[in-house]
Amino acid sequence: MSPEIPQATDAASTEPLEQLLIERIRKGAIELPLLPQVASRILGMVYDPNAEAAKLAALIHQDQALAAHVIRIANSPAYMTRNPVVSLQHAVSMLGMNLMSELAFSASLKGSAFKVPGWDADVKRLWQHSLASGAYAKEIARMRRFNVESAYLCGLLHGIGKPVVLQTMVVLAKEQGSTLSQELLHQLLEGYYTQVGLLVAEDWGLPPPVVESIGFHADYQYAKTAKQECMTTCLADRLARHFLDPEGFNEEAVRDHGVFADLNLYPKDIEALLALKEQVRKVVEAMPL
Repeated sequence: MSPEIPQATDAASTEPLEQLLIERIRKGAIELPLLPQVASRILGMVYDPNAEAAKLAALIHQDQALAAHVIRIANSPAYMTRNPVVSLQHAVSMLGMNLMSELAFSASLKGSAFKVPGWDADVKRLWQHSLASGAYAKEIARMRRFNVESAYLCGLLHGIGKPVVLQTMVVLAKEQGSTLSQELLHQLLEGYYTQVGLLVAEDWGLPPPVVESIGFHADYQYAKTAKQECMTTCLADRLARHFLDPEGFNEEAVRDHGVFADLNLYPKDIEALLALKEQVRKVVEAMPL
């Protein structure tokens, strides 16, 4: 089973803007963000066991703005080591290649995919959710001894379709002279981000575990080859929702899901994950839009 492209429904029962979105998805006419070349090459290194730290530093150094950004992140409270990081080589040696790959990829991503002029608050929320999901996914993976780097990417990118849906709806609303309400926007983001995310994944050539997590994190029982990543992403998504909206999505709501049992997490593990809020907050604040 795979996520299906939505079919157009009776126009009388569907918002006109939704009909237009469905048609664009079906035709593959969604304008997709470009994945920066540096980010693409970093992504390849994450899954390459023979990748070298010196090559990573050299790659990041090709983009001076990215290099400066990564050093600033490395010196933030979330990652700061005993001594200030003063160069990329220093950052790689202090933080390790895997963490540096994550920071550089995330920094590249936010500038390309998370930009919708005039909707800054909404985009900021989506970005924070992505970062929080990635942070929680890493901790879940550590508990279960899964691949931590893959888990981070799956958590970070599982909702990559949302900013693209938002951008598309803003364009469609402007073209139609319509008003895009928050209620309708939320409905469309939740309804179509998976299909659009899969379009992004194909265009960017994302690794199979990430693609499968985009498609099946909410229904991980249908995952074929990356069920661990999909389950991890499902839980990371729920924890991120609670982190950003603890009253609207409280601890009881987080716990009310079979994913804990499916991941073989015990009560002490659940408590440990819920206690990570301050650590996750530092990660999110280290990389603002």
